[in-house]
Amino acid sequence: MLAALISFLIPGVGQIYNGQTSRGLAFLGIYFAFWVFTVIMMFLLIGFIIMFMAPLIHIAAAADAYIQAGKINAGEVRL
Repeated sequence: MLAALISFLIPGVGQIYNGQTSRGLAFLGIYFAFWVFTVIMMFLLIGFIIMFMAPLIHIAAAADAYIQAGKINAGEVRL
């Protein structure tokens, strides 16, 4: 549950906490790229619409961290 909370706050950090560094860095990269794209698009006023999609990244990262933590605790995923 802690991994999900951490990843909800900062996408990818929960995966890193779980020991899945490459997966966490992928989420962080997607999150960073999303915000760079949003800032660029703000000049076209499209960025304001895109910005409202940010919670989807947080939710996806938190759900993934929660599922992966459960699999790690059950011994289904080896680190």
